[in-house]
Amino acid sequence: MRVLVAAALASVLGLALTACTTASQPTRSAQRPHASASSSTTDGAGGSTPAPTATPTPWSHVLHGRHKVGHLAPGSDPSVLPGDLLIADKLNNRLLIVDPHGRMRWQFPRPGDLRAHQSFKIPDDAFFTPNGKQIITTEEDDYVVRVIDIAQHRIVYTYGRPGVPGDGPNRLWNPDDAVMLRDGSILTADIKNQRILLIDKGAHHPKRHWGDVNHGYHDPPHFYGAPNGVFPIGKHRFLATEIRGDWVDEIDLHGHVYWSAHPGGVLYPSDSNRIGPNRFLTVDYSSPGQIVTFNRHGHVLWRYAPSGSRALDHPSLALPLPNGDIVCNDDYNHRVIVVDPHTNKIVWQYGHTGVSGHKAGYLDNPDGLDLAPPYSLADRRLR
Repeated sequence: MRVLVAAALASVLGLALTACTTASQPTRSAQRPHASASSSTTDGAGGSTPAPTATPTPWSHVLHGRHKVGHLAPGSDPSVLPGDLLIADKLNNRLLIVDPHGRMRWQFPRPGDLRAHQSFKIPDDAFFTPNGKQIITTEEDDYVVRVIDIAQHRIVYTYGRPGVPGDGPNRLWNPDDAVMLRDGSILTADIKNQRILLIDKGAHHPKRHWGDVNHGYHDPPHFYGAPNGVFPIGKHRFLATEIRGDWVDEIDLHGHVYWSAHPGGVLYPSDSNRIGPNRFLTVDYSSPGQIVTFNRHGHVLWRYAPSGSRALDHPSLALPLPNGDIVCNDDYNHRVIVVDPHTNKIVWQYGHTGVSGHKAGYLDNPDGLDLAPPYSLADRRLR
């Protein structure tokens, strides 16, 4: 559950949004080729670099039974994804890895995956770790961060006590978007404690923190107004998103603040991250929601804000794909979609719009995602 509502909604709603329309079913653009694992990729700035080389994954096994069948919305184009996709299926209390055809490749937890003393509730976000062998996930409303071994199907680390909020050692209060750095340390936003934490590998107390539980307003790096994400963007820098005040800040772990901005026309920014040089991506966790790209001055470069029956409903995270498309979890619509910014059309969809469910092809409030290695957030941004 996202825990705060941005103030002054009425005044912002008066802004002239560039509302875009989308087809009722995913539609493939014929205007440009899409990258595969063997093609070059873009960094959003017009240049191209060789695509990473894919390696076998811990879930590279034969699909069995019903999972041999794909479960995509009609018209979806599997070629828009460079590989498999990790989804935090929040209200189904599970993590999924699906392939571009919508076939389930991996799930946690399965029966028997949790030990007698363990729980796994409402996973909010999930990302691959730098070695690609583990997943780090936040159970925001259960106040813990977990690390899960993919091959073993086991929880191998927990920070926080399930069901117990707090601000002392080994305590969190609505953690969000934890990421593992290359040295094994963990960086996480801690929303209701108004802070960002750095936790050493295997530790159960913070190494450093920025922000203060008693001062929840924008004055980085000293204070943060309910930070809900802190994403690596390269060169040891990070993009922090503050719910209160609608701020996005570029920071580093030495206390430097490079810039702060309000993404134009966004009521409730969520999980902002980088596309390319001076191009950033955020979503508006609202209804109707929107996906927005902007620069460090907050000027909007592109906006996807369909209306009516096609509207987004509380999207919480969008990430760039190597081919320039955008993948986004549209939480309250119970789906993950890929949008082509050149046509403003949905070109891939997993989940049934507005219909929650547990069986194959269905989601229930998906609240996080990551691309599988070698295209994961860690692979692309921890440099």
